[in-house]
Amino acid sequence: MTNPPRHEPESPRDLVGIGIGPCNLSLAALAHPLAELDAVFYEQRHAFAWHPGLLIEGATIQVPFLADLVTLADPTSPWSFLNYLRTRERLFPFYFAERFQIQRAEYDAYCRWVSENLPGLRFGRQVDAVRWNPERDVFEVDFTQLDAEGEAEALGRTYTRNVVLGVGTAPYVPDPLQPLVEAPGVPVVHAADYLDHRATVLAAEHVTVVGSGQSGAEVFLDLLRHRPAGRERLHWIGRSEAFAPMEYSKLGLEHFTPDYTRYFHALAEPVRDRLVAAQWQLHKGIDAGTLADIHDELYRRTLDGGWPDAVLTPGVRVRTAGRVATTKVELHLEHVQQGSRSRLTTDAVVLATGYRERPLGRLLAGLDPYMRRDSSERPRIEGDFRLILDPSVTGSVYVQNTGLHAHGVGTPDLGLAAWRSATILNSLTGKEPYPLPTRTSFTTYGLQEPRSRVPQTRQTTRLTPLVDER
Repeated sequence: MTNPPRHEPESPRDLVGIGIGPCNLSLAALAHPLAELDAVFYEQRHAFAWHPGLLIEGATIQVPFLADLVTLADPTSPWSFLNYLRTRERLFPFYFAERFQIQRAEYDAYCRWVSENLPGLRFGRQVDAVRWNPERDVFEVDFTQLDAEGEAEALGRTYTRNVVLGVGTAPYVPDPLQPLVEAPGVPVVHAADYLDHRATVLAAEHVTVVGSGQSGAEVFLDLLRHRPAGRERLHWIGRSEAFAPMEYSKLGLEHFTPDYTRYFHALAEPVRDRLVAAQWQLHKGIDAGTLADIHDELYRRTLDGGWPDAVLTPGVRVRTAGRVATTKVELHLEHVQQGSRSRLTTDAVVLATGYRERPLGRLLAGLDPYMRRDSSERPRIEGDFRLILDPSVTGSVYVQNTGLHAHGVGTPDLGLAAWRSATILNSLTGKEPYPLPTRTSFTTYGLQEPRSRVPQTRQTTRLTPLVDER
């Protein structure tokens, strides 16, 4: 039984952030020194956690450590990764380690350090709805306060002039495999929960990994390293035509610059849609180092003259799936190029089938009459990451880590997190607390200057003096 609604102070805040993943944590860190900005961030979990099921020992993030929460917008920020190392007295060990790309577990620990020390973060709050109140010219944000078990213990409402959505993505399970995940018995788990079920999966006689991206490669490598030589009994399949390396050349990486993001945003909608589909290898390929580690491990197992009992087959899709005698799973496969079909019986399945942007329909249902959409009914988004709303709405709703259709492959990229956050803060404050570079790429995209440039300032937001933590 929940308590009656609890209203926060009637004076509206300047900003309410929904979700505390790396993107909104970056925004909160860069907003922290802006004394005139009254901001609060809500997260339904009780503590920060970044893909805990994939913090496999030795796995690294795919961007340099400079792509932390703040450095590429403000290298002097106290919330930088280097300052985190300093507070832990680990600067010299890191210096001698000579690591440009840090382990995923270390990035998670860094973000947790920021989340535990940064004010204005409210964990255990599930945001239920966002509405526009035309009488008061503010957004109403309804939330539920959750207890330690995740049960509702109180309702709340806060008012704000601006909102930023950073709700992230959710694990995606293809329709043919959905019934297997929901039914008990044979372990069929998404890679997002891999470490939680690792012991059970390793104990299975035969294991299949579905998905040919980075997480699939990391899970397959971890299983391979922990299975006895000659008795690996592993299958790795994926829809892609190859276990392809991610584009990681220096000029190729310029697709993850503000210059390219602005160029992409200015393109016509049909062109953007074609590009998103064609550029999968920029963000869905496999790190070349991980591919090398897999090959090295497989090769090591041939030194005694045998071959590992591991089958790696790209270009395969799962048509249907079902359980066999409650103890096994049967996958019905189709090879895309050959047009051939077969069946694979296995004892456990790990679905490295990726993530999808969380739908915003329920959360933003109250804003639906005000929202402008494109020809595919997706929200239209400005260059400064604002949803395009009816002009009668004087506040702004910004989005983080969503809107691939509007801003391209850099949308979920950690390397652009600080720049996105700085862009939003510059737009929101109507000032330029974070001067941003006008050029970031050696490549010139297009023969003409993009039609839309990200505005550096926007005189729409009225700021109130910062109030004490409530």
